[in-house]
Amino acid sequence: MPLPRRWTGAQPWRLEVFAMSAQHEDRAGMTRPRADESPPAWATARGAVGCFFLFTGGVHLGMVATDSEVYRHFADGSPVPFVREAWTDIFMSHPATWGLLVMAAEVVMGLLLLSGGVAAKAGWVGVIAFNVSLMLFGWGFWLWSVPVLAFLIWAARRDWPSLSTPPSLRPVPAA
Repeated sequence: MPLPRRWTGAQPWRLEVFAMSAQHEDRAGMTRPRADESPPAWATARGAVGCFFLFTGGVHLGMVATDSEVYRHFADGSPVPFVREAWTDIFMSHPATWGLLVMAAEVVMGLLLLSGGVAAKAGWVGVIAFNVSLMLFGWGFWLWSVPVLAFLIWAARRDWPSLSTPPSLRPVPAA
């Protein structure tokens, strides 16, 4: 069933709710959300972080496809000797395989965030843990990770309560 003409300007994230309410409006006494409503900032942040992780997964795919030796010096600045040694001995023994696993992890985290609901909780935990783990690779990563973690924790805390329950349609006020 095509959407009525007045809904053509709606945000894509609202289309599922519009389609559901169009089918059930008369029987359930529900109404459609207003088309001029915008998503809360934390929901927009979840989508942006999810898309960013999908993008960075693609970056890793490109790095593996062109030259996986680009990963060789990634851990050289780590203040932790174990991290430097493990990177050289484990990751660099099969850099294409490990690079593809990093790519897969980033893509999965991005998809979890974009899917919403309880799965997005796992996505938030994953992206926060990923950025904390980057801090093991040297002080330069702290320049990236500290502000990013502040943003991710802010967004996740605001998004978390909404992820426990599925979105619902608003009831029509009594006439």
